[in-house]
Amino acid sequence: MRNLFFLFYLLFIIAPSFAQQIEIKNLKKHIYHLADDKMKGRATGSAELEKAADYIESYFKKYKLVPKGEIGYRQQFEAKVSRVPVLDSIRTAQNIIGFIDNGAPYTIVIGAHYDHLGLGDFGGSRDTITNIGHIHNGADDNASGVAGLLELARVYATNGIVENYNFLFIAFSAEELGLLGSKYWTNHPTIPLSTIDWMLNMDMIGRYNKDNGLAIIGYGTSPSFPIIFKDITSDIKFNLSKDGNGGSDQTSFYKKDIPVLFFHTGGHDDYHKIGDDADKINYMALKSILELEIAVINNSMKEGKMKFIWTN
Repeated sequence: MRNLFFLFYLLFIIAPSFAQQIEIKNLKKHIYHLADDKMKGRATGSAELEKAADYIESYFKKYKLVPKGEIGYRQQFEAKVSRVPVLDSIRTAQNIIGFIDNGAPYTIVIGAHYDHLGLGDFGGSRDTITNIGHIHNGADDNASGVAGLLELARVYATNGIVENYNFLFIAFSAEELGLLGSKYWTNHPTIPLSTIDWMLNMDMIGRYNKDNGLAIIGYGTSPSFPIIFKDITSDIKFNLSKDGNGGSDQTSFYKKDIPVLFFHTGGHDDYHKIGDDADKINYMALKSILELEIAVINNSMKEGKMKFIWTN
């Protein structure tokens, strides 16, 4: 009996550390679901992107995130297709937003876009003309980032710790149409911009190549980042870049004087083509990337409110 009591005690005290582990099975589940042919490439305004929104919201609810949209978890806006002429150029889009309220004065924003190119027929496809009209699944771009978003939400919602920062998780829509979801949110924020400490963005984090490494963009946007990264190590190679601008949603926050980091494993032959499928994701490296992000987030919470620096 005494040994049994001790075992239960050990399980109790180490339970939070189990919740901190990134689960590859969860990453695979999310990516295979979002990048399935049935989702038809998750084009902005499509019924399939609405299904993806429902999927993300279901996990925000599961992890008991507080709704921080304008109607529940949703923030609706109009998105315009402007690359090529189409009949339905004005489309309804929705950001999905959940909050971990730790009663703290400042909040870390974690984001990823969940839309992709659909059938590649409204601009943006890099594929051959014969593949326009075929499903662009977007496993790396950006089901990988959404899987990371949901895993980080799970980690910080279930770790048994009341952190000294709040967390705002945003799945952005209409990124492929020109960062429209993040632009809309930063112009119509659902928490005051002045309370945001910094923003972490994940876009295409699924095709790690050890020759190139992981790019971490935005290192120069706060004097705190060199301190945060000082003692961080990883089993993957990563490269730090100072610039806050870039072709993804962190740019919208950078333009509002908010420090940012953008995690990105780089381009590849399947980028914006029909071959960007779930079986090509490097799941072990994706796990390592998210563990690296957790180390960065945890170190950032030791530094106090971050100062912002323009990098260009």
